[in-house]
Amino acid sequence: MTKCFFVSDLHGRTDCYQKLFLLIEKEKPDAVFFGGDLLPHFGHRNTVFDDFVMDYFFPSLRRLQVLLTNQYPQIFLILGNDDARIEEQNFLDVNNHDLFCYVNQQKAHFRDFPVFGYCFVPPTPFRLKDWEKYDVSQYADPGCIHPDEGFRTTAPDGKITFMTIQKDLEALTRNEDVSNAIFLFHSPPYLTFLDRAALDGKMIDHVPLDVNVGSIAIKRFIDEKQPLVTLHGHIHESTRITGKWSQKIGRTFAFNAAHDGSELSVIIFDLEDLTNAKRILF
Repeated sequence: MTKCFFVSDLHGRTDCYQKLFLLIEKEKPDAVFFGGDLLPHFGHRNTVFDDFVMDYFFPSLRRLQVLLTNQYPQIFLILGNDDARIEEQNFLDVNNHDLFCYVNQQKAHFRDFPVFGYCFVPPTPFRLKDWEKYDVSQYADPGCIHPDEGFRTTAPDGKITFMTIQKDLEALTRNEDVSNAIFLFHSPPYLTFLDRAALDGKMIDHVPLDVNVGSIAIKRFIDEKQPLVTLHGHIHESTRITGKWSQKIGRTFAFNAAHDGSELSVIIFDLEDLTNAKRILF
């Protein structure tokens, strides 16, 4: 048995983090995956910690590591579209120091399973654009702000107009066998149970908004490459609306850990028995 936990979109909520750390201490999973939007909402300071990452998140992981010693889980994480990219350097500085593995646009390994991470999401209505890119073409849905507009906390890696999620995924997995791989995405795949937004009946300039807001590129990637499991967040209300937190896409198991309630949402899965994955709220 290879017990894994997956959480996403905790947004700096220390009550949820404390529940998670206690669960890890009790259950001692082999791996924990953090799917982005880990920090307090951009522009909103935590009322207790001046620097959430350095004063709370990293010290909490270190305390857990000291407590669990050789039972400390292997931790993989990415950031999400609500996490300011200016914070990324802290994660890069600590990366590979046995505390966690930061895997945005990188390949790592958990036992015999390749692990790939990808932070970026398609265009949103939000102004922070650090982790947004065009999906498959230079298009943004009605009501969304283009990735080359809005604002950023760091300079982009290149000319945003010509960057797409589709191109990134091609580069990330070129010449890779991903049939046994775990993919840690922030965005869910398009037109699934995992990307359903609460946009029913809403219109922009008399144009009805698409209620599915996930990534076309990610959905195409899953359809074509069929990795073992893909982990997603970003759309908090999707599970409440669809009643589904998981979906089988071909042979791929796709899970969404985002939640729009007050509880902590944790997906618990065994890599040798993905059919019996479960979601707990507490």
